[in-house]
Amino acid sequence: MFPNWKTNHSPASIITLALAMSSFCLHAQEPPVGNDDSTVTYSAAYFNQYEPYSVSDMLDRIPGINIARGGNFNNSGGPGSSGGSERRGLGLGGDQVLINGRRITGKENEGNSQLTRIPANQVERIEIIRGTSGDLDVRGGSQIINIVLLEAESRLSFNYEVNADHNHDGEIKPGAKFSASGQQGNLDYLVSFESEPRYEYRKGFETSTLADGLANDSVERKQITDQQPTTFSTNLGYQFTTNDIVHFNAQYQQTDAPGDERRAITSLLANPVATEFEKDKIDNDSDFWEIGGDYEHTFSNGNRWKNLFIINQNKDNRLRERFDIDRSNTKDLFLETFNRYEEKILRSSYAMNLNPIQDIEFGIEHAQTTLDSTLKLGLETATGPIADAFGGLTQITNSNATVEEVRYEAFAVHNWQINDRMSLESTLIFEESTIKQTGDVRKERDFDFIRPKVDYRFDITPSFQLRATIEKDVAQLSFNDFTANTNDSDDDQDAIAGNPDIKQEQSWRYDLNLEYRFSDSNGVLNINLFYHDLEDIIEKIDVSSDKKILSANGNISDGKRYGGSIDASLRLASFNFPQILLTSRIELEQGNVRDPFLGINRRLQRQGRGSYRYGIRHDLTSRSINYGINVSGSFEGGQFLYDIDKIEDFDMDDFVIAFLEIQGWGGLTYRFEAYNFHEQERCRIRSRYIQGTIASGVLNEIENSCSHAGEKYAIKIRGTF
Repeated sequence: MFPNWKTNHSPASIITLALAMSSFCLHAQEPPVGNDDSTVTYSAAYFNQYEPYSVSDMLDRIPGINIARGGNFNNSGGPGSSGGSERRGLGLGGDQVLINGRRITGKENEGNSQLTRIPANQVERIEIIRGTSGDLDVRGGSQIINIVLLEAESRLSFNYEVNADHNHDGEIKPGAKFSASGQQGNLDYLVSFESEPRYEYRKGFETSTLADGLANDSVERKQITDQQPTTFSTNLGYQFTTNDIVHFNAQYQQTDAPGDERRAITSLLANPVATEFEKDKIDNDSDFWEIGGDYEHTFSNGNRWKNLFIINQNKDNRLRERFDIDRSNTKDLFLETFNRYEEKILRSSYAMNLNPIQDIEFGIEHAQTTLDSTLKLGLETATGPIADAFGGLTQITNSNATVEEVRYEAFAVHNWQINDRMSLESTLIFEESTIKQTGDVRKERDFDFIRPKVDYRFDITPSFQLRATIEKDVAQLSFNDFTANTNDSDDDQDAIAGNPDIKQEQSWRYDLNLEYRFSDSNGVLNINLFYHDLEDIIEKIDVSSDKKILSANGNISDGKRYGGSIDASLRLASFNFPQILLTSRIELEQGNVRDPFLGINRRLQRQGRGSYRYGIRHDLTSRSINYGINVSGSFEGGQFLYDIDKIEDFDMDDFVIAFLEIQGWGGLTYRFEAYNFHEQERCRIRSRYIQGTIASGVLNEIENSCSHAGEKYAIKIRGTF
């Protein structure tokens, strides 16, 4: 039997593993890094023995790289956070990857998305920047990855990959990637195309038990989602003079996801037991595009003036139709949603040196964000007219809304290199915004926020660094919460209500970070502690009417979130196995908020107790082979979701991926991957209440369901020319 990944890994055992890994090299001599340099540099020659295919392959060989790729410390998510591609406007943070010291002007099309597209043979060096500087395009990150490309009058390289996935139902889905990267005089460019299979065949089973313990029914599900995202992107840069440079970036992605689901519903209360059959047909058309650009001028005194813009649009149209197979495929549900999300950002900033140890950057940003949304719900009823626009069923809901936010932001960032070992970066952001909603509801509201941040860094030794931040953050609202929407996870709930009064989550975030780097790039140990004071947390609130119990996303109360994490990454050089790289991470967290229905203090929604991951990579460079396995998961318990008439408890097995990579015939790389060969299960226990809320009603039934998408095997053939 495959081992039980969930129960074999307690928090204590993984903490022990992380600390044990780090203890191997605690007495190693510290590397000869100058006190005035907190940047760790890896030349291209360092990676030659591994024969990497892309920048992503190069990064995988760097101990502790997950810390650098973790963004703003390791706990930047959660309530009140503005991180990720959903952040407010562009912001000073965001993606922690620079290309030639420059931030790619985009939100989806950022530096991190280019790592698999840039050939390894185009790289001169990779820098892990651990300090702060006014010269950086990204501020406030724990660490920043800077990919420095070769400079030449003319260079050109092509990367390509063909692949195929074998799914557990026997379906084979092909894919391909192609990119061209190069430089011609003052022009540098990267053009890429990729089509990746995301096919899923999910099998599930659910049992329902009434409150008195009597078996109610069972549901067997088989669901297919046939998704194959296709992405085209381009990044262009042109240096007019030594002081003037311009960049243009564009991306288009199509992520249509048609599918169907079949259900066999067996009523265990009937005599004799009876089974009904249903099927859902799902059409989902989704398109995304983004263009961005920037112009930067450097003055003779070293001061910089930069302007940039971003425009993007995400359009999604989803139609779900349900059919009763026992009644000759009679349609009894029509549910169509359409969302068009657009964002336009303009930003201008000026950076100047105040003296040799201080600099300041200030600027303004304007952002306009718009959501156009419609929802149509039609049901089969005995009465009421039918309409073609509702699939030939009776109109139940016809909702439409437009939500627009116009935001202005002024910011200033001061960087002070206190001495050779200490730096202090201070940020102050002031923003004003207006949110206007039209359609079913007409409403307009104004907001303003002051967001300070302090980032202190102290290089205790060249290898041992302390980082501490205090920050006020404001999360971007999901505009879908303003309008009626769908709940795809509950067959008994066709649509959910919107809330035009919802407002932004806010947080005060306190982080303390200690990092130790072993000599000769043999490993990294990182410890992080965090405390987040949360305001206006968004969860479910009561919006019931006299006729119907109903909930919507809304602000419930204030709360808190706190915890810590340990990251350990180690090469086994002390045991004469320098080509073996071990990685591990454990995060434990706690928090609480006042439940609006039960009136009790409880965990945050879907918070859980923490998460972990660990892995091993072995590079047999003499044979041009590398292999490894990575495991990630969360600790059992605490993954609750509270709604007005139901409580859900979630659990999931570990995610496992094993790989084998061989440099073979024709200079090609052959990679084999195995995903979730233990058939990772995703489970939920749902308790439903009737005749009131979860506080005032009575328990009606308990649904226990589990599903899995089975194992998947992939082969990838890669080449460069």
